[in-house]
Amino acid sequence: GAGDYLNLHSQTLQAISEVHAKSRKQFKKAKLNWRTNNPKAKRRSLGWIPFKKTAIKYLGVKKSGKKSLKTTLQFSLAKGKKLIIDLWDSYNLSLYTINTCELVQDARGHWYACVTVKDFPKIKCGTGQVGIDLGCKDSAVSSNGDVLTTKLTHQYAEKLASAQRAKNKKRVKAIHAKIKNTRQDLIHKFTSKLVKANNLIVVGKIKSNSFT
Repeated sequence: GAGDYLNLHSQTLQAISEVHAKSRKQFKKAKLNWRTNNPKAKRRSLGWIPFKKTAIKYLGVKKSGKKSLKTTLQFSLAKGKKLIIDLWDSYNLSLYTINTCELVQDARGHWYACVTVKDFPKIKCGTGQVGIDLGCKDSAVSSNGDVLTTKLTHQYAEKLASAQRAKNKKRVKAIHAKIKNTRQDLIHKFTSKLVKANNLIVVGKIKSNSFT
């Protein structure tokens, strides 16, 4: 009866139960400490709704601008109800078979669709070889001269400090999200370039006691 009460598909409830059981086993606890849904709490639980393959239906894709695509997905809920959403599609989901999808919420209240697909086309890597040195000045430097510098996010430090002094929580969350997205974008571009160009990647191991 939980599905009818919460207006959720039975597959969604099964997915939640599976994650709960996995977490209990992982942390070896009979009862887990969950965050609260109180919006005034410091550690508030964020929205998370998983959907399995049987509850997802691909409706179509359309162009939005010169390069952007918008894909429409339909999710089955309880009592025959349906949820239809449009999402920005960078990969053209019409080329793949959708496996699962999770609707997740971030700290700013924005919702995202995290989609997994089956039979993702394999991309052949290059024939080169490269070594990576993990440093202190730069996050990583390859033997080809490519540098991963995540310290570019320091440019937001002054704006973040001003927002914190003004106690503007909304602005602080937005700047933190900008820093996180910038760091992830830099790492993704750096690693993707290495993988596409090389078939052997060697990472150096640094220990502080090696210099004593």
